[in-house]
Amino acid sequence: MSRLTRINELLMREVSDLLHTRYRDRSVSITITEVDITSDLRSARIYYSVLGSDKARNDAVKLLDEIKSELRTQVFKRVTLKYTPSFSFHYDDSTVRGNRTLAILDDLQASGEFKDPPPPTETPEETPEESEP
Repeated sequence: MSRLTRINELLMREVSDLLHTRYRDRSVSITITEVDITSDLRSARIYYSVLGSDKARNDAVKLLDEIKSELRTQVFKRVTLKYTPSFSFHYDDSTVRGNRTLAILDDLQASGEFKDPPPPTETPEETPEESEP
């Protein structure tokens, strides 16, 4: 595991922990999905997803914008790095796209247009021919 990967995972854990302990009443629907820090450790892109409606997503954007600097300060009281990177938050819509894909597959299966593939057929194992003396 590379150094940047470990730092990304550490920052993801710390941001998520602070978000759900200090701001738990306002951040209950927010999930930190990924952190991507630059190789010079100067900036970190934090990806998040939101459960709920567009209103919940808008509330999450406002909250994260409001607490960005305080969250950054609190994270780096816990984490020691050469630099304190700036945070930028980005909405991660991969869960929405995944749910949409699953819903389409469910609809196709319910309509009969899509069927589960048949199980693989087993081929008999080839045995080496026995040589007779």
